[in-house]
Amino acid sequence: MQHQQQHRAQSRQSTINGEIVIVQNHKEPGSGKSASLRLYSCAEVDPKTGKGKMSSQANLKSGKTKTSNGEKTRTYHVKFYVESSFGIPGAFVIRNPGKHRFFLQSASFETHSNQIIQFDCHSWVYPSQKTKNFDRIFFSNTKYLPNQTPQGLMKLRNKELISLRGDGSGERKEWDRIYDYDYYNDLGNPDKGPEHQRPVLGGSELHPYPRRGRTGRPPSNADPLTESRPRTTNLDIYVPLDERFSPKKQSEFTSNSIQAALWFLIHEVKFVMQKDSNHFESFDEIHDMFSDNQNQVIEGSLEEKLKAMVPNELFKDITHAIKTPLKFPVPQMIAENEFAWKDDEEFGRQMLAGINPARIRSLEVFPPQSKNGMVSSIEPSHIEHNLEGMTLAQAMNNWRIFILDHHDYLIPFLRKINTKDVCTYASRTLLFLKSDATLKPIAIELLGLVEGQEISWVFTPARQGEAAALWHYAKAHVAVNDTVYHQLVSHWLHTHAVVEPFIIATRRQLSGMHPIHWLLDPHFKDTMHVNALARSMLINSGGILEKTLFSAELSMELSAELYKEWRFDEQALPADLLKRGMAIEDPDPDNPTGVQLLFQDYPYGSDGLEIWSAIQAWVTDFCMLFYTDDESVRSDEEIQAWWLEIRNVGHGDKSSETWWYDMTSREDLIKALTTLIWIASALHASVNFGQYAYAGYPLNRPTLCRKFIPEEGTFEYAEFLNDPDKYYLNMLPERVEMTLGIALAEAVSRHTSDEVYLGQRSSSLWINNEEVSHKFEKFNQELRNIEKRIKEKNTNPELNNRRGRAEIPYMLLYPDTSNVESRGGITGKGIPNSISI
Repeated sequence: MQHQQQHRAQSRQSTINGEIVIVQNHKEPGSGKSASLRLYSCAEVDPKTGKGKMSSQANLKSGKTKTSNGEKTRTYHVKFYVESSFGIPGAFVIRNPGKHRFFLQSASFETHSNQIIQFDCHSWVYPSQKTKNFDRIFFSNTKYLPNQTPQGLMKLRNKELISLRGDGSGERKEWDRIYDYDYYNDLGNPDKGPEHQRPVLGGSELHPYPRRGRTGRPPSNADPLTESRPRTTNLDIYVPLDERFSPKKQSEFTSNSIQAALWFLIHEVKFVMQKDSNHFESFDEIHDMFSDNQNQVIEGSLEEKLKAMVPNELFKDITHAIKTPLKFPVPQMIAENEFAWKDDEEFGRQMLAGINPARIRSLEVFPPQSKNGMVSSIEPSHIEHNLEGMTLAQAMNNWRIFILDHHDYLIPFLRKINTKDVCTYASRTLLFLKSDATLKPIAIELLGLVEGQEISWVFTPARQGEAAALWHYAKAHVAVNDTVYHQLVSHWLHTHAVVEPFIIATRRQLSGMHPIHWLLDPHFKDTMHVNALARSMLINSGGILEKTLFSAELSMELSAELYKEWRFDEQALPADLLKRGMAIEDPDPDNPTGVQLLFQDYPYGSDGLEIWSAIQAWVTDFCMLFYTDDESVRSDEEIQAWWLEIRNVGHGDKSSETWWYDMTSREDLIKALTTLIWIASALHASVNFGQYAYAGYPLNRPTLCRKFIPEEGTFEYAEFLNDPDKYYLNMLPERVEMTLGIALAEAVSRHTSDEVYLGQRSSSLWINNEEVSHKFEKFNQELRNIEKRIKEKNTNPELNNRRGRAEIPYMLLYPDTSNVESRGGITGKGIPNSISI
């Protein structure tokens, strides 16, 4: 009888075979061996738990190892026993009883009907003793809106989201998967001294700011409002484990950072040891930084000073790396024409095709005036002779005059900035659109404060003599303004900082089963980790930006001041172009962007609109597959909670603004998602990956000035007349500052070899939906078509701004979808899916 019961029970059972893939790294001893798994059924519900029925337990025992593209993986084969009515597995839990974490890449399971169920994991699994015996859960690649969730997965879906939110208390540990918000209260280090005190950004009208990921570190001793620094190194900062670099990227990032820092560290030590000028003394000396430095030996006093500057483990890496020849690669700025950076036409072109191409705008009123009503000192007589025979009125009426304005936001900060051997002006630069569509600078107004009153000086182009030198100096001061705005606002604030709250809200409010979570996930890769590193080394007190930019310790306050002007809806490219008067509305229903550029030879605008249209079409196609009408958006409780949290918490200082989308229609959702993906991918690529090409040569994009422009009758003017080149070099950053700026530009301009570009997804990161696959292929094909058109534009002799005097083809918005196996490095092209550096 007992035998018959066992036989009937076995006949009601079936098996599911599985394949588990774990990434192995020589620095990570965890291999996953001894881990255990159980499957959850989609449809069959256990009446005792209300969750899907579970399979038998399977253990990882022995696996096969292979290496592909430098990455070592171990594959385990497992077998589960389930009831015959179990159906399709929709989730699995995994427990790690070992001592070491391991990186779970993927899993796949084959049912008795030969159906393959894929799971993309890409996450660390920590030992159970660390995670308080909470098992990790992973959901399959089939995506569901909340009201479509299979019965067996509903409780698991909600439970997972609750666990990801945490309770807002306690210090986060490296094995936590908890997402919460905090102010930027971790930039200062008052325990190090009062000079390292920095204001808290966010949560106040004075210093509004986006939120960052909470770490929960205790307050500093000197200031209870400031979070203490990490206890070990600045790199030891909490990031939710699913947001961290992969083992491969972590290794490569460390190596790249060492290489980028190496030249700077050695030169800094040598500069400290030298007793001559802190400034470069000739242009040749600057050019020498881009030539081989063979047979560098670290010994004697050089060795001792270098050891004192860096940790022991880094010193070992440096002495190993020093065995290879040391040089900075030649920046594109001087590769073809070493004097192009001096050219007025190139100066104007970079406002359209450089690394800060979204600041320039059409001039609406002449003379320009500030928000407080102060009128510019630029007069018609300064510019009328430079308008190709047009009158000022004709040029204005034909939208031929443009302005690069760095006035209003800087004036309130000048008094504090110009106190520590730094000489900064606010500036307005007027440019004329020539008949060949190139921009010619026609006047520069530099403004300073004298006893609290604004004083201005106007400079106009000159080709020889003293006037030409002073014009050149004026352009340098404008470039300094533009560089600081680029770093603190166009780059950091408008991409890195504003996206992080969207990431946190997505993880907290959208289940991994949600189709929009899947859509956005590749556009969030590595961003929180990059931002955490930036808060530790780049934008913190004493960080690289404070050491190199004229704004120094006021840098992040300046960034917060400009966040007051930020609007998410105006980060949509068409809206941005309209706001800046660089485009007009186009009523043509066949134009998906709804705008038309004032002139086509605006590389950022031209290529950007094509990329925008492709993203918008892809997002529209995707959303139409999952949302049947506006009501389906309104009834999606997770989307509604996501948008509410972004507005009220993540960007809480902007919660009362009326420009936020209502999120009551498919159109609202499509607009928001298109804008978010544009920011994370194309916008970031356009302002980041050309940094070495343009800023790698520091004379083209200086970061501060040490002298004002000399005025007649002063000692400085006599210095200038005696040696204009020497005065200019002494006006620019010191050797150490310049070298650090080059090292930073090199580091952030590099793609890593695991980069995934727009129109690509990691080979395993896919969705169980054929229609989505077809729509994505359509997106990919359109990006390939854009690549062809970009190449054609770059060879069109009538499009002068595509290359310029520097002969740098505009490739910053070239998707590079064909780069299936990224080689990484400084390429000056490619749109990564995310803000990954």
